[in-house]
Amino acid sequence: MSDGEGSDSEDYPSIRDSDSEGEENDFSSGDEDVINTSDNDGVAGDYGNSDDESDSSELHEGVEESDSSEDEAVPRNTVGDVPLEWYRDEKHIGYDIKGKKIKKKEKADKLQSFLASADDSKNWRKIYDEYNDEEVELTKEDIKSISRLLEGKAPHGDFDPYAPYVDWFKWDDSNHPLSNAPEPKRRFIPSKSESKLVNKIKLAIRKGLIKPKKSKEEEEEEEEIYPLWEDDSNTMEKDNHLSYIPAPKPKLPGHEESFNPSLEYIPTQEEINSYQLMYEEDRPKFIPKRFANMRSIPAYENAVKECFERCLDLYLCPRVRKKRLNIDPESLKPKLPSRTELKPYPVACYLEYRGHDDAVTSVSVEASGQWIASGSLDGTMRIWEVETGRCVKICEIGEAVKYVSWNPNPEHSIVAVSAGQDVLLLNTGCGDEEVQKRTKELLSVEMPMPDDSGKTASSVSWLHDDKLEGVRLRHSKTVASVEWHRKGDYLSTTLSFKLHGIAVTSVFHPTRSFFFISTKKTVRVYDLVKDGKLVKKLETGLREVSSIAVHPSGDHIIVGSREGKLCWFDMDLSSKPYKTLKLHQKDINNVSFHRSYPLFATCSDDCTAYVFHGMVYSDLNQNPLIVPLEILRGHTSSNGRGVLDCKFHPRQPWLFTSGADSGLVARKGARARTWWLVVLMLQAQDCKSVANQSFTGRATNFHGTCAPSLDVPI
Repeated sequence: MSDGEGSDSEDYPSIRDSDSEGEENDFSSGDEDVINTSDNDGVAGDYGNSDDESDSSELHEGVEESDSSEDEAVPRNTVGDVPLEWYRDEKHIGYDIKGKKIKKKEKADKLQSFLASADDSKNWRKIYDEYNDEEVELTKEDIKSISRLLEGKAPHGDFDPYAPYVDWFKWDDSNHPLSNAPEPKRRFIPSKSESKLVNKIKLAIRKGLIKPKKSKEEEEEEEEIYPLWEDDSNTMEKDNHLSYIPAPKPKLPGHEESFNPSLEYIPTQEEINSYQLMYEEDRPKFIPKRFANMRSIPAYENAVKECFERCLDLYLCPRVRKKRLNIDPESLKPKLPSRTELKPYPVACYLEYRGHDDAVTSVSVEASGQWIASGSLDGTMRIWEVETGRCVKICEIGEAVKYVSWNPNPEHSIVAVSAGQDVLLLNTGCGDEEVQKRTKELLSVEMPMPDDSGKTASSVSWLHDDKLEGVRLRHSKTVASVEWHRKGDYLSTTLSFKLHGIAVTSVFHPTRSFFFISTKKTVRVYDLVKDGKLVKKLETGLREVSSIAVHPSGDHIIVGSREGKLCWFDMDLSSKPYKTLKLHQKDINNVSFHRSYPLFATCSDDCTAYVFHGMVYSDLNQNPLIVPLEILRGHTSSNGRGVLDCKFHPRQPWLFTSGADSGLVARKGARARTWWLVVLMLQAQDCKSVANQSFTGRATNFHGTCAPSLDVPI
């Protein structure tokens, strides 16, 4: 054995002994994760001399380095190709080579990490290894490799992409090619597959499926030829000269013109006599007759006349080509969303409130939606509980009630009732003790003293009604409607007298100090802060306005008319209607918006109430979306009147309608006509709620004094 071989044999045992001793040190160290390599090197040095070490180093230098992945550093985490999301809720991220858990490091504060990165100049070299939960600092060689990869080059700088070609065969002194096999016989015989393909192309040319390309001379000759006798009625090319338009062809004879028609085509004598009573235009041109044979057929008496008229039609009647557009009628319809996507909205009759003895003219809902008030022509005002239908209170007004309106302020339980020339402010008796205490204090104020000018005394008189325990506001004319301010501090009354037009109704703006007054033709907008200055005038174009309603945003208005039309106004767009809808067959009595849902409704004397989806967008470039949803029926006509009023629930998608329904009810032993209030509700449990709109406003407190009347030109 040579010296080199002996050194090799002595070197390998030293390595094995060092490894075994390292393992013993590892087991003796307990739970330590890091192996001390310095001790192992010392042990290896004891077994071999210095000459052996030099020989072994020379031996290792002579061995080429391997590109195997086994020479790479062993990863700290040994979980393998496992998603780290599985360890998201755990306190460790995996296991090391010994099977011990690798605990997660505590995440440093972002402020501290930012300060540390600002002070560290080599921070840009550090990257976070999520797999091993540690930061790795890139070396200069790694950065160079990354930059070369980004430039599309090889990662190693010593790689030569244009290395010289190495020819693995030696061609010097070669007398024979690589293969001495003789040429096959098939190279000298015609191919059968090619002959089949050629025959197939020839057959296609003969049938005209494949047309050979024409030469330029042949194409020029074809273009110069003009079709002299061709009927160009079907040509779409527009020439400078007058195009030929063929005359319409006469109707071909049918079974009626036969010399021996069937019996069903031959008219009777009564039918022939009835033809004489018809206009000449409506009278049939030919009356069928039956003949035994063709020899007995007489000559047609109008043959020459009809031929002459036909010639006149051909020569004298002008004919113009009309281009018809091939458009699908369904494509012209507006694309509206499905009704199922627009839920919730009222769809069916849910509850009926019975008790009035005459037509229910008006209905109003309390701010919380727990109570409703109704007024009737029987001279009573009733308070109802919404959920149970129980009548809580009955107020005998003494004359027909035209309008009721509940105060929207929840701190006071007050209802305004208009009857004749009086407006009564009554305590409903609903609410807790504190609400009743504040309501009684408000209604027990003293009568306001008239001003020096005397306008207050001449327009409205303030009286206490001891019988009804309320306040009576007596006007000079009949009160048509009563509306409260959104805060409940003011109320407006509309009197049926003519100033510059008969006032129909009035309403406050929901967010601003604007006041809307509608006449029979127009709607005027006034600014109350600027002493009743006219801000805008809306031209409805209707015959007679019956009611108006303002959207909760305040930028849109709907107007109902006595002719069954509805106008939608956009205040920011124009003074003309944005859209006019023809809805009802008879008069529209009232229109109403919902406070939170994108719904509005109309009621009419045709005993129907229409519910619409009216979505208003914040984007000014997008028009409002108006979709008809439901036609609600349940009232019957009485004395030509149908549904008289409709109001929405303030929180739920419910609609309250009052009408003139006549029913046969046993009452005091005699037949009596009973009128009731129908409530249409929708139990919407699984429907998504529409985005609520919050409104802000500013108003002064109601101190119990009567404000002077606002006389503005209408």
